[in-house]
Amino acid sequence: MTDMQDIPEETPANEHAGPTAPASTSPPISALLDAAAQAALPVLRGVRDDQLGLPTPCAEYDVRALLNHLLQVVVAFQNLAAKKDVDFSTTPDRLGDYGAQWPDRFAQEAARLVEAWAAPGAEDGLTGGMKLPARTVGAMVLLDLTVHAWDVARAAGLPYTPAPGCVAELRTLVAQMAPTARKMNVFAEPLPVPPGAPGLDALLAETGRDPHWTTG
Repeated sequence: MTDMQDIPEETPANEHAGPTAPASTSPPISALLDAAAQAALPVLRGVRDDQLGLPTPCAEYDVRALLNHLLQVVVAFQNLAAKKDVDFSTTPDRLGDYGAQWPDRFAQEAARLVEAWAAPGAEDGLTGGMKLPARTVGAMVLLDLTVHAWDVARAAGLPYTPAPGCVAELRTLVAQMAPTARKMNVFAEPLPVPPGAPGLDALLAETGRDPHWTTG
């Protein structure tokens, strides 16, 4: 399973309407990103060096590759907030570059991400090669911060609680984008969840993840 930004550029924007609720009924995306980053940071700081090679629920990534991906995402989506182009063709080895300081660098870049999406006009108009509504693009990085934090937590055996409000926002995003995302192999097929399952479990299942995944 790949990531939301891997949907080809020729995919029509109207297939990805995304959450476009006005600020009066939906929190600013910057506030949600801040909350999601704060929820993710304890997980990332808890990863040990000897766990970097472990598999994760996101099958094409081990822990190290997933952390490098997350670092790439929080930097790249700063540019998308400013309506600038980004290049996802390669993933830098930022863990190698930053050494033991990588969690601090992630915290710094996540703060810059929040600042970028809080800038006036960041949620307005279209952005990215796919020319999607800017708030939808902001919700994409929110999805990565939320779901990949869970991926890392499951792989490393760490507790994780998503930030309040993020799961509801993301279930709206996934419900709208999932059909095309599955055609493009961005999401796997959805998995069943029992009635009354927690919102996070339902969100994970919609992306094709097993909410009860373990390394065993």
